Amino acid sequence: MADAPRPEFKSWHEMLDWMSGLLLRRTGHDVPWWLGAVRNAGLPTEAATRTWLTENGVAGYAQNPVMWELFGFPDFFLKDAAELLEGQYADRLQLRPIADAVIALVLAWAEDGTGQATVQLRKTYISLLTPRRKFAQVTPVSKSAVDIFLRLDEPAGGLLEAAAARPDNAFRLKIRLRQASEVGAEVADILLRAYRANT
Repeated sequence: MADAPRPEFKSWHEMLDWMSGLLLRRTGHDVPWWLGAVRNAGLPTEAATRTWLTENGVAGYAQNPVMWELFGFPDFFLKDAAELLEGQYADRLQLRPIADAVIALVLAWAEDGTGQATVQLRKTYISLLTPRRKFAQVTPVSKSAVDIFLRLDEPAGGLLEAAAARPDNAFRLKIRLRQASEVGAEVADILLRAYRANT
């Protein structure tokens, strides 16, 4: 039997590639072309540039690569995945083992054939994704707790707590963890249910 593909561990660099591809697919032109168009337009400010791009059909994520090239990349974009993770827990080192345990759990799915998950680092949280979409988010919410927010259509109860969320937010449940030893069989089962519900 062939080895299962290993899950990906991503930072914003891969996201930039995706956004640049989105720009090309939506408009038929790549980032350098749009940079030239913006410069030729002689726009005076960042706000004017955003407005001009939107009026010319470049909006949302597709706008970011152009704006970042012109006005600078966010600080967190320049960090790799490991640096982003270290930054999240720099002032709460006792919680880092919780994040490590959740990441290890999800990465192990590829080894045993359970599923193909992607771990994607952000500045303040970790996204866990199926090949289709995000199914969980791991966030250090205080100096004493890490919450796993879940895209899961189940009633609250047991480890599953209701999460304060806007009506349009699909992540309405959470698991609150205070130490790595809590990342056990029940947490694993809930995460797997969320993964399968979003595959």
